[in-house]
Amino acid sequence: MGIVLAVVVGGLFAAIQYVTRPVHQTTVVVETTPNAVAVDPSTNTIYVTNNLPETLSVIDGSKRTVVASVPVGHRPDGVGVDPDTHTVYVANSDSHTVSVIDGSTNTVTATVPVGNTPFGIAVDPGTHTVYVANNGRPNTVSVIDGSTNTVIATVPVGNGPFGVAVDPDTHTAYATNSGDHTVSVIDGSTHTVVATVPVGNTSGGIAVDPGTHTVYVANYGHPTVSVIDGSTNTVTASVPVGNNPFGVAVDPATHTVYVTNFADNTVSLIDGSTHTVTATVPVGNNPDAVAVDPATHIAYVTNFGDHMVAVIEPR
Repeated sequence: MGIVLAVVVGGLFAAIQYVTRPVHQTTVVVETTPNAVAVDPSTNTIYVTNNLPETLSVIDGSKRTVVASVPVGHRPDGVGVDPDTHTVYVANSDSHTVSVIDGSTNTVTATVPVGNTPFGIAVDPGTHTVYVANNGRPNTVSVIDGSTNTVIATVPVGNGPFGVAVDPDTHTAYATNSGDHTVSVIDGSTHTVVATVPVGNTSGGIAVDPGTHTVYVANYGHPTVSVIDGSTNTVTASVPVGNNPFGVAVDPATHTVYVTNFADNTVSLIDGSTHTVTATVPVGNNPDAVAVDPATHIAYVTNFGDHMVAVIEPR
């Protein structure tokens, strides 16, 4: 049976249609060219980087309104959150830095120099370690100690590191290498690459389901998501999705995977147990990144071309 999907803009119903999964979508207007997104589930706060105004929009998840705009470095392209310390980290690709933001005051407290053209960023909350994929040469991942805001290691990886994700249970980091279509597996205790996994064409966004130790990789150059078994570092499935899949996120409670299809203006929902697409949800123009709040099971999608964040809520 179809469920109503209502798109709300400025308090008015802009469109109503039916989808095959119980989801409800609203939108939050942010600033120009929003790209990366992250969630602090303990405060129900969503953080969105805006590429052109070089700011971080802070969204109150309960009210779905922007409550602050924080200036960061040049061309912010990645964002991550430590939910234990409520610290936000923003990768500034043109500044070659990471802005450290106090989530309680929405102020920048430190700026950390990293490698060339930092893009993806992820946090291991158990160790308060931050991993930054430096997309420019010499192709590295910077490892930041979140307690001191200093780089403690620089890990050589494959060509064109783009996205990065962490399994908090195993303290393993995974970095996609868009230039050679691989994923580098990094041991969090030694800060060394322990495996390299071939995936699809132009690997980009990446996410981990810590409950199953499964890694999902969006292959932008081919409409698939590669599924990696984190215990064996092998690809176990390839899931067809929409055109130019870019961002990926996992709800660890439901094992649902959300994939943004940049060219199709949709989000594919994948059942993590069957590795099949269960729904395709229309969103705004050029959906870029996606993040899921594990406390509310709500997904947030940045629409790069529409300057909005789509809110997808199961019900």
